[in-house]
Amino acid sequence: MTVPLPRQEDLPVPLIDIKQPGAAQAVREACTQHGFMYVANHDVPDELVARQFEESRKFFALPFEEKMKVEADSKARGYTPLGEQTLDPKHQTRPDTKESYYIWSPDVPADSPEAQLPLHGTNQWPPADMAPGFKPVMQAYHKAMAALSLRVLPLIAEALHLPREYFLERFTNPLMTLRPIHYTAEESKPDQGVLGAGAHTDWGFLTYLVTDTTPGLQIWHQGAWVDVPPIPGAFVCNIGDLLQQWTNGTFKSTLHRVVNLVPGRERYSCAFFTSPDYDAVVECLPTCAEGGPKFPPVTCATYLEGKYAATHAGYAQKNKGPAAEE
Repeated sequence: MTVPLPRQEDLPVPLIDIKQPGAAQAVREACTQHGFMYVANHDVPDELVARQFEESRKFFALPFEEKMKVEADSKARGYTPLGEQTLDPKHQTRPDTKESYYIWSPDVPADSPEAQLPLHGTNQWPPADMAPGFKPVMQAYHKAMAALSLRVLPLIAEALHLPREYFLERFTNPLMTLRPIHYTAEESKPDQGVLGAGAHTDWGFLTYLVTDTTPGLQIWHQGAWVDVPPIPGAFVCNIGDLLQQWTNGTFKSTLHRVVNLVPGRERYSCAFFTSPDYDAVVECLPTCAEGGPKFPPVTCATYLEGKYAATHAGYAQKNKGPAAEE
């Protein structure tokens, strides 16, 4: 789909048409200078995005007791209630004012050997009589976003002066997470430690975010919080910690947060987090090695499990092994 693009000078971060010549260089500039960009002409249908929001609103409007029937399990699949996550415990006085739902791939049978691997498992779904359209729509949206993420990988590789297939070879069975999010209508008070989502960096490779018409996303840029409003037809895409480590700090994983400065107005968003295969080793790329590696090698699963345990109270309680202690 081709969308009319706003003027770049009116935007806080670069807007990139991923089908245009020169897109890889534009990606490199965005990732080194901002860590954020808008992605346009992505081929995810507007209708599917709208249906995702419709089903998200229906689910989050259900009674709390109904939603808790699919509470997130030990593999972080399912519903996470209000108050379950605190992204910036050092500066927050209360948990994030949001609820969400985690849908992962790989999605494997509970009795399969693969289900015992880190961050592998079976997705939970609300019963059809509770939310009849939720599962098919979210599965279709997850599939479309996964396809988009794979189309972008060669651009990332080219931007890093690597063979275009470099990351595709490490995304053969990737960890990808769809997360519809509902922010309450409560006013954020950042100076009092009350936020929709506390200041944080994302943990994985790349994140793709779509939001309803309600603003709220802010990034830390040049010593100040900068609003990044939604653009119809485009995704906000940002670098995660794993890609920052892979690039030895060349690409920036930028601090960001969500604030509600319009009391009484709810906000719905949907994030799609992408990471490589669970056993992929993230270490300094050969094209980013000037000055020597800044980060020790780490596997994707080890890194992500530690992050989930550190910020999700439910995940930490349900996983009492090594991951919960990181």
